Amino acid sequence: MKFLDEAKVYVRSGDGGAGCVAFRREKFIEFGGPNGGDGGRGGDVWVECVDGLNTLIDYRYQQHFKAKKGEHGMGSNRHGANGADVVLKVPAGTEIIAEDGETLIADMTHVGQRVRLAKGGNGGFGNAYFTTSTNRAPKHANPGLEGHEQWIWLRLKLIADAGLVGLPNAGKSTFLATVTAAKPKIADYPFTTLHPGLGVVRSDEREFVLADIPGLIEGAHDGVGLGDKFLAHVERCRVLLHLVEATNEHAGQTYKLVRRELEAYGNGLDEKPEIVALSKADVVDPDTLKEQVARLKRASKKKPLILSSATGLGVQDALRAIAREMDAAKLAEAEAHPAEAWQP
Repeated sequence: MKFLDEAKVYVRSGDGGAGCVAFRREKFIEFGGPNGGDGGRGGDVWVECVDGLNTLIDYRYQQHFKAKKGEHGMGSNRHGANGADVVLKVPAGTEIIAEDGETLIADMTHVGQRVRLAKGGNGGFGNAYFTTSTNRAPKHANPGLEGHEQWIWLRLKLIADAGLVGLPNAGKSTFLATVTAAKPKIADYPFTTLHPGLGVVRSDEREFVLADIPGLIEGAHDGVGLGDKFLAHVERCRVLLHLVEATNEHAGQTYKLVRRELEAYGNGLDEKPEIVALSKADVVDPDTLKEQVARLKRASKKKPLILSSATGLGVQDALRAIAREMDAAKLAEAEAHPAEAWQP
């Protein structure tokens, strides 16, 4: 399945059915009177957050969604049937944005959430509705109201507890494959990972979701390489695990390069809790490893973890560090929003 995290779709709710002008005509029934029924209401357009989806690929092949019209009223006081609703099913983390690309309509963050995007038009009243003591035989009825239409953007931001960032070939996919059941593509050339990947980590009786984000390079915020469009998927992460490859020429400069891209992107990414790790530690000699650790420590102003996903070195330490930072972030959120319950 291809990964698609943005789609533009057209939605239109159903028109209401028209009311009916009719009169009762039966043998031996004198002055039968009006009996035109009301029109049915047009269908609504809803968006619903469902489980089991992690991409918007369905909206690549269908961009127009129209709810059914309400049926017209009929004689003998028969009301028209309501039009059927249309439901757009999206994965958790999808933002519904207006056509201008900026106005947020809804943020679908949890399974079961439903939002009405367009309300169906009301059905028109039949002539029986207008009967009064002074107007016993009205000969008019209302037309149904038109539905609403609009273009909207669907933008997916994956919901993960922790995100992996770093240059291409920093070992992010290897780390994800080591600690989860995910099977990302792994190779020794840049930009092996072209789409974000998700995996569930189970460690020390803890469980959390880890996201692998395609690598950044210098100038990504200006569209160089794959650009920074995938950084939207770490906006919802509580913790970032920043991997710096030990085989790089200068680990400190590599770290600062990625940090500059995070700061250029904005949206609070540079303020998120960060765990720094020197990856691929098994492929360099001890002297080089010691020098790279010192460089990375000076650049990040924190002691980096030494990591090798291939041999398992430091993997559990990294997972425990992620769990600690997650707990601290959850505690901070609970203090900021005391009405919401916090669970470790």
